[in-house]
Amino acid sequence: MNNKRQSMFNGEIAKHAVKESFIKLNPMFMMKNPVMFIVEVGTFVVLMMVLFPKYFGTEDQIGFNISVFLILLFTVLFANFAEALAEGRGKAQADSLKKGKREIQANKRIGSEIKVINSTELRKGDVVIVSSGEMIPGDGEVIEGLASVDESAITGESAPVIKEAGGDFNSVTGGTRVVSDVITVRITADPGESFIDKMISLVEGAQRQKTPNEIALNTLLTCLTLIFLIVVVTLAPIANYFDIDLPIPVLISLLVCLIPTTIGGLLSAIGIAGMDRVTQFNVLAMSGKAVEASGDINTMILDKTGTITYGNRMASEFIPVGKMTKKELGYWAAISSLKDETPEGRSVLELMRKLDYFVEDQLAVGGEFVEFKAQTRMSGIDLKDGRHVRKGAVDSVRKWVESQGGLIPADLEDKANVISSDGGTPLAVAVDGIIYGLIYLKDTVKPGMKERFDQLRQMGIKTIMCTGDNPLTAATIAREAGVDSFIAESTPEDKIAVIRREQSEGKLVAMTGDGTNDAPALAQADVGLAMNSGTTAAKEASNMVDLDSDPSKIIEVVAIGKQLLMTRGALTTFSIANDVAKYFAIIPAMFMVAIPEMNGLNVMSLGSPLSAILSALIFNAVIIPLLIPLAMKGVKYKPMGASKLLSRNLLIYGVGGVIAPFLGIKVIDLIVHLWI
Repeated sequence: MNNKRQSMFNGEIAKHAVKESFIKLNPMFMMKNPVMFIVEVGTFVVLMMVLFPKYFGTEDQIGFNISVFLILLFTVLFANFAEALAEGRGKAQADSLKKGKREIQANKRIGSEIKVINSTELRKGDVVIVSSGEMIPGDGEVIEGLASVDESAITGESAPVIKEAGGDFNSVTGGTRVVSDVITVRITADPGESFIDKMISLVEGAQRQKTPNEIALNTLLTCLTLIFLIVVVTLAPIANYFDIDLPIPVLISLLVCLIPTTIGGLLSAIGIAGMDRVTQFNVLAMSGKAVEASGDINTMILDKTGTITYGNRMASEFIPVGKMTKKELGYWAAISSLKDETPEGRSVLELMRKLDYFVEDQLAVGGEFVEFKAQTRMSGIDLKDGRHVRKGAVDSVRKWVESQGGLIPADLEDKANVISSDGGTPLAVAVDGIIYGLIYLKDTVKPGMKERFDQLRQMGIKTIMCTGDNPLTAATIAREAGVDSFIAESTPEDKIAVIRREQSEGKLVAMTGDGTNDAPALAQADVGLAMNSGTTAAKEASNMVDLDSDPSKIIEVVAIGKQLLMTRGALTTFSIANDVAKYFAIIPAMFMVAIPEMNGLNVMSLGSPLSAILSALIFNAVIIPLLIPLAMKGVKYKPMGASKLLSRNLLIYGVGGVIAPFLGIKVIDLIVHLWI
């Protein structure tokens, strides 16, 4: 998505929005927005009075009626323009993606043969071979090999990323290009169901579903509109009873000024722009509900590795225990890692090369590799000669050795604690009943994480770190990062348990993850952010996918969600506060001639009844386009408590919403009064 950050008033987008503004005047479309539909009906009624003045007996008011008609028409057009502009930005992103989507030649593996076919012929489960310089023909998972992949077509980032089999970073996206080496990919999506297809569907935005909060607010605005409609309709006969003539255009003007036209005209645009901001941030939200939910998050569950720390836990030192030597420990650590395709496993072999230690590769030939599992927290190899080699968490290896009838070295616990207290991760290495020592895995906390967690705390969000590390290592990392709580030696079941516990207390929970073992917790969380580089299972279980695969982005996603809710709330407050000022402009103007005492309410000292009504209408129309940039960009969010945030917004958008119309209507009246 290289061109995804479209300028708000890009010429093509603005031109398209102007055209759509008129197309959206179709009553069948306008009925979806009750507030603006009422304005359109009023516009049509005034137009009839302009076209047929004799029939309505309004020949002497033709100039005023034309003015009211034009102002009401522009009010509706401005509201349509705001929505069309938001949709246009999404469609521009979709067009950019569509240009990058094309048929690709795929090398499909059928048994031992390779058949070249079009990517559109691929189906879920097919296996393809992708070599250096070739495009990946569809979404899938790497099942063999390791390669650098250029994902700039999706993420906009030029730096290639490593994709490899056997780990959590094995997911590839159709339309990306292999930069080096060869990988074998199993296709996981049928044509039309790929990530790019989903992105195109979502960023176009026109057919999006309204979120629960948006539906609730729309219901409130509809009720307010009905109330004011009843008030205005009953006002006419009451005025006639007192021999006060209230022309229909004046009553329509009063209705339009009193109903919440500002937020009614911008509500849809705010929702579309909110989704657009998330997409511009390279996060694919499966629904607007997920974006809204992120703004109400109370608890955030974070993986340590790759989120709080860099995640590149690499073997940095061999620490033998008992009477073992470094060479002996390194030898068996290497044997256990020969078939281990994880970054940690490869780092053990890299450390062996740096130390010039010898490893007998042939010993592992024919052996059965034992993959790492969250439940056992160990991996290793069962050799052909009957020996069993294991490496993994110290307590897991210790229990395994005890089950083999072996003895535990006296210095094992102390040396493991020293590594843990330094923030490292100790991996024990054992052969049958003998523990040879520890592999010191180093990982570091990302800079600035403590400050970011402080910001979350100011938002009222509790942070919980989940890690497979032992309690001592977990405590050290948690203290350095500044999280509120942590769960050490956590399993997938532990993550689900803590999410359910928080939810049982009425809290909304967010979580990041990239592995298959994270999928159940991602599905359970209210906001699950999966990494694009992660497994297909994780992405399918989540309701958001980060295309940049940056786990710490969940913090920004929460801020975007809060910004969306704040923008909607702020503009609603501003819109309703506006009505107070418009009330003081129109009500005195309607009655001051017949009831001179009403002139006391003319606190703005407006020039005449006609200029007061037109000035209020003009302000009501002009304020919509003036607020479009705010609706698109969102209200600036600063981390703070809910009560403080409410007070701040009431002051700015509540009090400001009352003052701005007083000033604006007065300035407009000075100009209009001269014209009249």
